[in-house]
Amino acid sequence: MPNYRHNQPAAESAAARAPKSKVRLAFAALIGTTIEYYDFFLYGTAAALVFNVVFFPSEDPFVSTLLAFSTLTVGFFARPIGAAVFGHFGDRLGRKRTLVASLMLMGSSTFLIALLPTFDTVGLTAPIALIVLRLIQGFAMGGEWGGATLLLTENVDDKRRGFWASFPQVGPALGNLLAAGVLATFSVTLTDDQFLSWGWRVPFALSALLLALGLWVRLQIGETDEFLEQKAKRKEEGYEAPKIPLLTLFTKYPKPLLIAVGFRLGESAAYYITTVYILQYATSVGGMSRSLVLGAVLFAVAVEAVLVPIFGALTDRIGRRPVYAGAAIAIIPYIFILFGVIDSGQTVGLVLVVLVGGIIHAAFAGTYGAYFSELFDTEIRYSGVSLGFNLGAVLGGGLTPIIGLSLYEVSGSSVAFSGYVSVLALLTLAATLVAGETMPRLARKPQPPVGVPVRPTPAP
Repeated sequence: MPNYRHNQPAAESAAARAPKSKVRLAFAALIGTTIEYYDFFLYGTAAALVFNVVFFPSEDPFVSTLLAFSTLTVGFFARPIGAAVFGHFGDRLGRKRTLVASLMLMGSSTFLIALLPTFDTVGLTAPIALIVLRLIQGFAMGGEWGGATLLLTENVDDKRRGFWASFPQVGPALGNLLAAGVLATFSVTLTDDQFLSWGWRVPFALSALLLALGLWVRLQIGETDEFLEQKAKRKEEGYEAPKIPLLTLFTKYPKPLLIAVGFRLGESAAYYITTVYILQYATSVGGMSRSLVLGAVLFAVAVEAVLVPIFGALTDRIGRRPVYAGAAIAIIPYIFILFGVIDSGQTVGLVLVVLVGGIIHAAFAGTYGAYFSELFDTEIRYSGVSLGFNLGAVLGGGLTPIIGLSLYEVSGSSVAFSGYVSVLALLTLAATLVAGETMPRLARKPQPPVGVPVRPTPAP
């Protein structure tokens, strides 16, 4: 168990060490992840409904959809790079400045997507520009979640860390809700031609307003207590922070890093199926209307946003592991039921099964803020949390839409795809069992700091 909260006093100013409002910190973390995930899920939803037509037109609908989802995957592969870069500066310079930078980069790239010309206008230049902006999105996303989570986990006490650390995870649900809601509004009120012509651009342009709000909130907060404490402790005890946190992470924390990656495999795959891939699968294979599927996703995400803090509070009572392991086990039967309902064309069943998916993911989301953070020491926590979170997202969520389309195209059935997701869920369960319990009152004793001792200055 890393030394999450040591007893050394911080040599900081009274203002810097003044008690912080947990509600204000929660809102600052929540607003940032809401905006970031609004941008990210907006792209994913548009890839399923729009980009296959306006950027990747083809006589074969399968090819168009596959290319559109490929750009979604490209963004996922940029996320670990962003995690490494933002994690480095977050561990070296502090959490706040890194969070502001990631938010600015994400919001501006999303706004520029609204201005892109289509394939019919400029040919291949259009999809190439889209891919570049998607890479920037993914890069920025790599540094957001980890920093937003540490903003809370490094400012609250042990007893309610699970509850407070869950609030950044409400952001993805709200961001998805906003993205799907805005797109659903335009897709229902506009004709298909209007929506494909210009209607899809408006939600991307609105990200500029959300960006301004997020920056204003983030600029009002200070550095985290624990980062300041660790900085003071280094000075007092005579050791330096790791010059390359990523190198320290790989050499001293390989096991926690692999565990963090494993945490996300089944969770990420299931989530992106029920929020992104389902939009394409249910409309093309299940023959369901676009508005029905979007409505089901909206309802499930709204319920999830409410449940996430409840599950976070539950982890403070019974531990992180039982909640996370229970969710991993639930994925296995769930994924078969989900595709079975869609294949049978049951519209009412679709709403119910997507809702169950939202509840399962709420258990994951309410847990992994504290669970991830408690795996790593303060000195390399931003790097460890961000890289583990995003590598798992690439392997679990980023590849899922492409693999799903390919498996269905080859087998003509959803069974193979369900089996693939079940294997990922088993890997997540295994990672949970290996990790054990990290909640302080149930976990093992803390480890010493990972800093580098400072060589004494020779006497003159």
